[in-house]
Amino acid sequence: MEKIVRFAPSPTGQVHIGNIRTAIFNWLFARHCGGKFLLRIEDTDLERSTKKAIDALFECMDWLGLDHDDEIMYQTSQRKAHETAAQKLLAENKAYHGKVDDKGQSPIFFRIPFDAGDIPIIRSLGTVETALHCDENVSVAYSGLSFAGVSKKGKAIPTLACFAGFKDLKLFSGNELVFDLNDKLEAIKNGEVFEVENCSKMTFTRREVFYNDIIKGELSKPLDGIKDLVIIRADGSPIFHLANVCDDILQKVNYIVRGDDHVENTYRHILLYNALGAEIPNYAHMPMIVNQSGKPYSKRDGDAFVGDFRKKGFLPDALFNYLALLGWSPGDDREKMTRQEMIDAFTLERVKSSPAQFDTRKLLSMNGMYIADMPFADFLSEALEFAGTFNVDQDKFSKVAALMQTRTKDFTQIESWKYFFSDDIEYAGKQFRKQLKKDENRAALVNFSKKLSETPKLSRELIATILAETEKENNLEHGKLFAPVRLAITGVGGGAELDETIMLIGSQACQKRIMNALEVPIAT
Repeated sequence: MEKIVRFAPSPTGQVHIGNIRTAIFNWLFARHCGGKFLLRIEDTDLERSTKKAIDALFECMDWLGLDHDDEIMYQTSQRKAHETAAQKLLAENKAYHGKVDDKGQSPIFFRIPFDAGDIPIIRSLGTVETALHCDENVSVAYSGLSFAGVSKKGKAIPTLACFAGFKDLKLFSGNELVFDLNDKLEAIKNGEVFEVENCSKMTFTRREVFYNDIIKGELSKPLDGIKDLVIIRADGSPIFHLANVCDDILQKVNYIVRGDDHVENTYRHILLYNALGAEIPNYAHMPMIVNQSGKPYSKRDGDAFVGDFRKKGFLPDALFNYLALLGWSPGDDREKMTRQEMIDAFTLERVKSSPAQFDTRKLLSMNGMYIADMPFADFLSEALEFAGTFNVDQDKFSKVAALMQTRTKDFTQIESWKYFFSDDIEYAGKQFRKQLKKDENRAALVNFSKKLSETPKLSRELIATILAETEKENNLEHGKLFAPVRLAITGVGGGAELDETIMLIGSQACQKRIMNALEVPIAT
């Protein structure tokens, strides 16, 4: 059977990296299996799902090379089918109308099935006993139970749950049986509501809904921890749960790969599949992306939207590669992988179940690898786009770019190349003060500048010789002059090899900058 997956975002603004990682995993799975990767726009929130937001999603997917199969489905186009499904559930007593509001409208609830003996995704766990708070009545209705449990401090804990969660329910006042559900079952199914007072405990047969998750293994949830859910709002608009399931059935989606924030939804969705007579798909819930503290990664932690990384000059292949490895491993030590290598290696079984921690440093390192491998002409063209803050000589810029390509992690760093082209250096910072306050360094800088002025034509070999001679004449250990020279001529503590940097800046500019640096007041 052909494997069909879908990416079903609700575009309401910028595209979060967590959402696009979901698309990447679905895309890799489909391409690995030779299946289909469908795109569905869940646009039922008409106020927020604007054309601008949807266009931003398309642009993002195109930039990352996430092509889809078949036509795009817009969820709003399927409203009639959603309404028809709700009416079918109503007709089969698998759904019911809620309370009528002041406009004469009422929502439609999906009923968690009470008669579940032949439903393979529900199983019995045996009899359980629960203490109740005597001051609160127990209300038993086909639409659900209302009761109060007891906290550790003896306080009431108001609880609502579906009727299906309490098979064989018995209510007790002390040791006296005051209500037996099996005696009242038909009356309750016919709409009668029972209010039972002064209950101290209840017993019932606990049942649970369960499924096997490809990533997380078997997952389950007791029915007494679930409430019947709204599937149609009072105004007649379908709720996400019903629309999502109906659309997946229509598109014949048989693998649903999504974030594990949807695990709770899935218990309800597989019950909806069963009620609608459809085959339940395979589920795989991916781990969340978290920050250094283990909390969901958000804008507060740094760049969180695909557009942020694009603006900063991250390459699409690098971001794709990094996000693909955020929660998945090819089974070996590979990190930088081609698109085809990722397709060949990708399986859901190798997706980790634990949260994936976003590491900006690793992403920068990955991006640097991709930048280093770019054809120089492409790198130069991209770098020029980010050099708008300073005037550059084209020929010199090309030489600087050739020197700096393998040292560039993202294209915003191009702005830091300004020192190659301008004498307007900002001398500040702890490192500058530390190096320039030393008398031996200052004397060595004067000596080095003098030697530069006496050398008519520089070469890398001559610069290395001048540095070594200056260190020897000023009683500095080998390499000790590199930091003060670099800081004086560039204003920064790192960069390309010092001799190549001096060559590109030029002898006269270096001499001028050294003198300027020495004139900066240094607090002692």
